[in-house]
Amino acid sequence: MWRKAAAFLFAAFQLHAQSAADEANKELPKWLRVGGEYRARYEAILDRSFVPGQDDAYFLNRLRVNLQIRPVSWMKFVFQGQDVRIFFNQKVPDAPPNFNPMDLRLGYVELGDSEHGTAALRAGRQEIAFGDLRLLGPTNWTNQARSFDAVRVTLRHLGYRLDLFSSSVVVPSTTAFDRPQAGNNLHGLYGGIEKLVPGAVIEPYLLWRVAPHIDFKTIGARWVGKIHGGIDYGVEMAGETGTVHAWAGHWVAGYRLANHAWKPRWSAEYNYASGDRDPHDGRIETFDQLYPTAHDKYGVTDLVGWRNIHDVRFGCEVKPTPKLLVWSNYHNWWLASARDALYSGNSAVLAVSADGSAGRHVGQEIDLQGVYTLTKQTQAGVGVGHIFPGGFLKHATPGRAYTYPYLMLNYTF
Repeated sequence: MWRKAAAFLFAAFQLHAQSAADEANKELPKWLRVGGEYRARYEAILDRSFVPGQDDAYFLNRLRVNLQIRPVSWMKFVFQGQDVRIFFNQKVPDAPPNFNPMDLRLGYVELGDSEHGTAALRAGRQEIAFGDLRLLGPTNWTNQARSFDAVRVTLRHLGYRLDLFSSSVVVPSTTAFDRPQAGNNLHGLYGGIEKLVPGAVIEPYLLWRVAPHIDFKTIGARWVGKIHGGIDYGVEMAGETGTVHAWAGHWVAGYRLANHAWKPRWSAEYNYASGDRDPHDGRIETFDQLYPTAHDKYGVTDLVGWRNIHDVRFGCEVKPTPKLLVWSNYHNWWLASARDALYSGNSAVLAVSADGSAGRHVGQEIDLQGVYTLTKQTQAGVGVGHIFPGGFLKHATPGRAYTYPYLMLNYTF
């Protein structure tokens, strides 16, 4: 009972915080700004791990408090404290990414303007996010989210952009200050070319992951654009060399009927990531998806990631009103290698058939989601994803169908 009371009191406090922050900024000097975000999400897992009766439902809370200091136009200091908690859970553990008491998520100094300026330097705890976030992203869907201790330089000129960075991912701790793991580093170059192809952006990149017993480079490029008539497309391909020998690709095409009142968009997509053909030969051929924001890219349940996978996806989205967006996706998955594992969106092993006897067809997923903008600062979301197990899941796990519903409310202040 006390946990329920704490959850609802916590929510009530955040509703008041929104108006309080607005009033505070009116009174503060222009070089100082405060704000934040409160997000509440109720979600359930039915037949967790594809095991009958392994159900859980819980309430996720996330509070972020922001502080920005800009003493001069070309310099700013940004800080973000974050407190994430979970209530009413029975099987999902009180641990990251669902639980982590107040800690420093962001804390950096920026010289210049990294979003629009010609040159900028950002140093400290920050997000690292590029492209479609398939390799590098903050994972904001999760309660904890991700940040890096990093130094980043951004250069921009006449439609060309180059980011250079050296970073180490922050490891959350429920009992101590969140810190990176010594020796676990990611360095990179990420470019952007806006004028080479009309209506398109090309983003070449080189990423270098170094950690104990790990040393490999990811070399790739992303090409996204629009064609007259409502057609859009995207391609991303990446190869890895070093202690990992693997590759992955993403191909998507969409069509939007802009003249229709609901502005529907249909899309077809294929994603591939290599798997290890022989787990015992000492050669790693499973694609490493690094630090992605994988949510809803291979299904809203996030039980499939960009590793050892063939993913065929079809989607449709509509906007019945200016404030309501609804979308649905269908996925069909096969393992790239029957002897390698099925990996989740956070790269965890979900199931494996070492001799390949379980086959390659993982299963299918159908998702339905919607988000409604209540005010400029408030959004409500609802969704559900359901997995129909294929031959692999039926043989490598108990094979029960998996369902993930959620209800969410988000405030920024």
